[in-house]
Amino acid sequence: MERPGYRIQLDNYDGPLDLLLYLVRRAEVDVVDLPLAQITGQFRDFLDVLQVIDLDEIGEFVLMASTLAEIKSREVLPQLEPTEVPIEEERPLDADNPRSELIRRLLEYKKFKDAAKTLDERAFQWQERYPRLSDDRPAAGKDHAADRIKDVELWDLISALGRVLKRKDAEDETRIRYDETPIHVYVEQIGARIRELPGLTFSTLLEPESQRSKVVGMFLAVLELLRHHGYRAVQTAEFGEIVLYPPEEVGGG
Repeated sequence: MERPGYRIQLDNYDGPLDLLLYLVRRAEVDVVDLPLAQITGQFRDFLDVLQVIDLDEIGEFVLMASTLAEIKSREVLPQLEPTEVPIEEERPLDADNPRSELIRRLLEYKKFKDAAKTLDERAFQWQERYPRLSDDRPAAGKDHAADRIKDVELWDLISALGRVLKRKDAEDETRIRYDETPIHVYVEQIGARIRELPGLTFSTLLEPESQRSKVVGMFLAVLELLRHHGYRAVQTAEFGEIVLYPPEEVGGG
């Protein structure tokens, strides 16, 4: 029987580079000091989770994983003695080195992402300062599916999902079962639970479930609530536990 799969689409999203940048930040190192062995292993862990949730454009992540593995393998091979170059003539990145090319792409992506973040912050400040003017603006045809997940990166949620999927009871099912529950049912159920228990942690929400396909369905429902229904996800600390909250009340009466 064909699997009733859930597909996740990340519109306007440069996935592989964004994931790499996230892993670099989590390692608390500079992009140019890319810890290749560590990052390659972590990237493959994320790739395993992305394959489970049937991510669109998964091929781009597979290609990046292959690139990382190739660069890593080259670096463990014996190298020729480097020619001494005066410090003032040294280039920070070697254009012929695949590692340097990857770092160059990461730096370029980081520059545009930082610029986009700055513009978003300025737009938010403008709306806070001139709320009436922002309310009077004509409503544009906004694509809510392209909204950022507030306060928590998508990779934080996928990392949390990976920890759930690694549990022994989620991996060692004696018979593979597929969950055919429509996503909208989970959206209603999980939304009601978060409203009832504001501050519910992501791990607690998924903890009782051992059926892998059901865990994935609930995960996608959480994404739906965050992207389309105004629910919020906040981390207690950087890369820490993820806490879910209902939409903020608008107006006080």
